[in-house]
Amino acid sequence: MKYSKIIGTGGYLPEKVLTNYDLEKIVDTSHQWIVERTGIHQRHIAASNESSLTMAEEAARVAMAAANISSADIGMIIIATTTPEKIFPSTACLLQQRLGIAGCPAFDLNSTACAGFVYALSIADQFIRQGAVNNALVIGSEVMSRVVDWSDRAVSILFGDGAGAVLLGASDEPGILSTHLHADGTHKDVLFLQNALGKPTGLETELYMQMNGKQLFKLSVNILGQLFDETLAANHLQKSDVDWLVPHQANIRIIEGMAKKLDLPMERVAITLDEQGNTSAASIPLALDKAIRDQRIKRGDMLMLEGFGGGLAWGSALIKY
Repeated sequence: MKYSKIIGTGGYLPEKVLTNYDLEKIVDTSHQWIVERTGIHQRHIAASNESSLTMAEEAARVAMAAANISSADIGMIIIATTTPEKIFPSTACLLQQRLGIAGCPAFDLNSTACAGFVYALSIADQFIRQGAVNNALVIGSEVMSRVVDWSDRAVSILFGDGAGAVLLGASDEPGILSTHLHADGTHKDVLFLQNALGKPTGLETELYMQMNGKQLFKLSVNILGQLFDETLAANHLQKSDVDWLVPHQANIRIIEGMAKKLDLPMERVAITLDEQGNTSAASIPLALDKAIRDQRIKRGDMLMLEGFGGGLAWGSALIKY
């Protein structure tokens, strides 16, 4: 049986850092208030010459170096982003051009928000399992700072920019054991970002992200708990078989709840939320890359990845690293 296995990871964060103390000067908030409610201390903000494309390229090249493969070896590129370089062509196609590998399939997933990376990972996994490609580059890249209303303290405190990349390679050894994807459009108004296209003149106004934080929190805790049960049952595993939780970095209270659900100490949870904020589709690969590079996550460890975002959409991946 053929598996897809993680052979390299990479990440990129913009140089500019926006701390909670900086935000105190912009909106009615405080460092203590933000930390107590979210766990976030700071976030990175893209420069004017940075974009989802430039950050994706930086992360991709780091992952390629880690995997010791050239761009010519990549058979597929998928970028999860809600903040693409252009509406079309896809950010993945633009990255493909920069990497000089015309010909392989390249496309964006831009409709699953914070769950986007898990969705993209699942698609790449299917192509590798079927033998269609040998190596796939999967990236989450976001410039959330450009779709946030910085006068809205409920939203502006949460988000940051960055990109994370994972290279998957075909292997005879277990890698991605299973992925589980779900969506429920009845909750479409809980988290959304309007599209300016087709709007009558005069109605362009403030096209910023809208979020019902309390409702999103309640839904995420219940849904992710069920998702963990589903993932473990599908693989005939127990909670004790999971070594690491690599969650979407949305809120420290949600993350703590998920760790408790898996009976994992927080020392076994990959967290970047405090330093990076919520980077949407980039948060999971960035957290994964950091935990691998500082050698907390080691070969043979069992990883549970989970993402939850607009749609609502959510998903998990169980991985033997």
